[in-house]
Amino acid sequence: MIKILVIDDDRMNCELIQSVFTRHGYQCCRRRAGSKADPLPPAARASPFLIFACLKWMGCTVLKEIRAYDPHALVIILGGGATEEQENHARGLRVTDFIRKGLSLDVLVECVNRVVQLPAKSVTALPVAGSAAVADTGETILVVDDEPLVRDLLVQFLSLRGYRALGVKDGPEALSMVEQAPPDLILLDLFMPGMDGVEVLRQLRQREYTGG
Repeated sequence: MIKILVIDDDRMNCELIQSVFTRHGYQCCRRRAGSKADPLPPAARASPFLIFACLKWMGCTVLKEIRAYDPHALVIILGGGATEEQENHARGLRVTDFIRKGLSLDVLVECVNRVVQLPAKSVTALPVAGSAAVADTGETILVVDDEPLVRDLLVQFLSLRGYRALGVKDGPEALSMVEQAPPDLILLDLFMPGMDGVEVLRQLRQREYTGG
């Protein structure tokens, strides 16, 4: 079985990505970047494994550590924030692929499947083997985020827990959704181009939205 090690400084991102790939049949572990006291997880030291990481937070020091355990380990870098020097150094350490931010979750999973030479699968069509169906809570949550990967991960995470999760990319779409069918809860990104989260909140108050 292919093992995946997820490395990021954001605990939520680590957990969400781990949850998605676990449902796709991978064995996942995670390491939160930025802590020298946090060693490479023992589960990641047994080949074969694939490293899925943000280079900005992982750094080439950790990549060298990984190469010491397995010179041939597959390493996929999720771009964003890394300098050109860091990327060139990573290429020198034989990074398998670079994925830029702004991709959807489907594209992300297909990229990993391609790298490990597995057939691409739909994110929404995969049940958890041996698990019971998740009970429908009857509650709707609207995720508003301009970054497709974060939005898709949150929708997937909430759907797995029985919520009816919907995702939109900006404030105008969110307000339109609220007019049509007000959700029970809105998860709102404050920093978005155009209409930011603060303006969305102001307009929701004007429209007397009573959800969370």
